[in-house]
Parts: sequence; structure tokens; C-alpha cells
Amino acid sequence: MSERSLQDALESAGSPPELLRRNRGRHPYPVPSEHTNWIEEVRSWRETCSLSDLSHHQKDLYVRGPEALDVFADLGVNDFSGFEPGQAKQFVACNPNGYLIGDAILFYLDDEELKLTGTPIAPNWVEYNLEKGAYDAMSEADERYHDKDEPHKTFRYQLQGPNALDVMRDAVEGEIPDIPFFDFDEVTIAGVDAHALKHSMASNVGFEIWGPWEEHETVRDALVAAGEDHGLRQLGEKSYKAQGQEKGWIARPVPAIYGDEMAEYREWLPADSYEAISTLGGSFDADDVSEYYLNPIELGYERFVDFDHDFVGKEALRAMTEESQRKKVTLVWDDEDVLELFASLLREGETYKYFDLSMPYWAVFHYDEVLKGEETVGLSKYFGYTYNERAVLSLALVDEEYAEPGTEVTLVWGEPGGESENPKVESHEQTEITATVAPNPYVEAER
Repeated sequence: MSERSLQDALESAGSPPELLRRNRGRHPYPVPSEHTNWIEEVRSWRETCSLSDLSHHQKDLYVRGPEALDVFADLGVNDFSGFEPGQAKQFVACNPNGYLIGDAILFYLDDEELKLTGTPIAPNWVEYNLEKGAYDAMSEADERYHDKDEPHKTFRYQLQGPNALDVMRDAVEGEIPDIPFFDFDEVTIAGVDAHALKHSMASNVGFEIWGPWEEHETVRDALVAAGEDHGLRQLGEKSYKAQGQEKGWIARPVPAIYGDEMAEYREWLPADSYEAISTLGGSFDADDVSEYYLNPIELGYERFVDFDHDFVGKEALRAMTEESQRKKVTLVWDDEDVLELFASLLREGETYKYFDLSMPYWAVFHYDEVLKGEETVGLSKYFGYTYNERAVLSLALVDEEYAEPGTEVTLVWGEPGGESENPKVESHEQTEITATVAPNPYVEAER
């Protein structure tokens, strides 16, 4: 861990956008690019069954003690009444001004024991508050593989697709427990005791399975063997990234931690933390970092905000519910404009920013500018090509008056000035992509 803090790094850089834009690219994903080929892998979660390895790129924060739940209730916008062991929920945390710090999945493992799993942003915020607060609870962090030399304490695999239930029936010893949605229970696979969370990420029943790392190969091999008769495909990096455009979840916003009210937290975060070394990219270019902040209302999380308990940012967030907010939509990129990106590679002169299939990924925090005429009317975030829809889609937030399906807007593609200090970015020419507003999620079965 660095002896310097995120605050030190910011003071050296000049501003948060300057710090984040000069960072050195995305964090690598430690699985093969493809297990077979990425198109067949993408088809699997729609047609048969996919198996993803989520064991490496997320942080697990274990919180134990009589007041373990209290810290989450104090920080999270969620309703925690009736939350009990065997259940999970999407935990959402805001800064004092109501803007999103981060979200992650919270598992209620046992009495006085919970686990928060996700990118390090939300777990770091909880860990800080536990350390600085007066809670009768302790935390244990299991960092991502990027941040330590040893493997994760647990493996985590995800089964998804119309045949996922059949694969589980063949893999699990005995009967599969009757698990309600987003609850979990114990299962045994190839003699290994594990847990299975029931959820849906692509319109069909899915499962997330975790257990001791020492048994990761045993369980993976058993799942693969059980899936042979059900068309199972293991997902590589290229196919795994393509899920986001279909399911409609906007990932990786800039965390709202760069204002004066969060200075003490930045002093606590090291200069090599996820928040400090992640890269900002895309055509949207603002000097004020707060223009990159998102809030839970525009992200569609209002449905599980509980204003009947106190949490950080409560009053600011309540005020946001009474104001007009941007709407979460899908942008469908014009086919001819997409083809033009590739055509630029076949002629003399400047080329446009390369579009790597399935998803170009050179920045953790990606923001593209969305225009109507000359006016900025929104931000485009998670994007990529999905073979299942034969389209390039991006998940965006646009002003309410432009959120009607069928509205035509323009997306600016490429880095400001066509240059970046990020070594993942080649010199290129910015261009504009015509896009049509569509519902989010784009896939009807996901809505």
C-alpha cells in the first residue's frame, strides 16, 4: 500500500479530472480473452447457458460484530427492515450531497456477519467508516487479485441462461434448495460445500456460486461437465463484457468523493487505491469533476430508497426526488456510422477511435458526450456490440425531454483532441455517431 494518499495525488495532479485522465489504462481481467470464440459465448446466455468466472476482479469486505448491520444502514439508501441471513441486496451509498459513491452486493451471511462484494469503491467507503466510527464491529478485506499476491479467499462463478437450472440440477448433489429471488442457500457440488445465490442477469434464472478458493477447480470442472449436455459455454473477457448493454446496468461511474466534504476520506485512501489509479476516458470533457457525478434517482434506484431511516445524503437525495432528473436510456448506434469507424482503417489519413469487438475498454470511468444539435443533453456510459441484438448499444443518461424512444441524438466518439496520455489510446480523429433513443433495458425480457 502506498504511503501517499489520494489527496496527495490530487494535489500533485492539479484536479481530479487531470489525475484520472493521465492514469495508465484499465485494470486487466484475469481470464482468457476467449474460451472458444466470443460470438458463441455471447449467444450462450441467450440460447443455452453461460459460465462466468468472477473470482478475481472484485473486493470482498467481511463485517462481523453486534453492530455489523448498523454501518450499512447508516451509509446505505436501502430499506434494511426485514433483512436477514440468507438474503442479499444491491447496496447503494451516497455522499452527503446525495451523489453516488458506489454500489455493491451485500450478503447477509449469518447472525452478526455480512459481506459486501463489488468494485472496491463501496467496500472502501464502508471500511473507512467502520475504522473511523464507534461501531461494535470489525472488518476483514479480501482484496482483488490486482492488489495482492495471493488468490482470493473464495471462488465465485455465475451460471446464466435458459438451461442454467438444468445445469444446476445435474451439478448439485441431491435436490436444489427452493431459493427465493436474490436469496442464497447451501449446496454441495462435487463434494464441495458452497453457497448459491439465485438471481437473473439476462431474463432467465441464474445462479452465483461461491466457496473456498482451494476447491475452485473442482467446482468449475463439475459445472462444465454438468453443462456438456446443455450447451454450456465458459465466458472469456470479450464475451463477459458484452452482457452490460443487454441488462441495462450502468457500471463504473466516477465516485462522488472529490468535494471538500470528502477530504478526510481522500486522506485515508492510498494513492494506489482503485479510486486513485482508475482511468477517466471518453469524449465528455469537463473541468469540474462534479459534472461526472451521477445520483441514485437518475440511475433508477429510487424504487429501493428508504427515507424512513437516516443515512448519509438522505435530505439531499430526498430533494432530488422532487426535481427533474435525467432518464436512463439505451442508445442504438446507427449501423452506417459504425461501419464508417472501421472504414476509416482502410483509407489514407486519420482514423477514428478503434472500436474493438465486443467492447472497446480503455477507461474504467468512461463518459461520452451526447448532443442534440449543438447542445449537450446527456452522457453515454457503458457501451459495446452485442451479437444477440446485432447492434452497438450504449447505456446513457439524457435530459428528460430527449428520453422518448425514437428520439435521434448524436454521440461524440473519441478522446478530446484525438489524443490521450493513456497508452491504450491511439492517435485518432474524433467523429460523431447518430444514435436513436430506446428503452433501458433494451432487451424486452429484462424490463
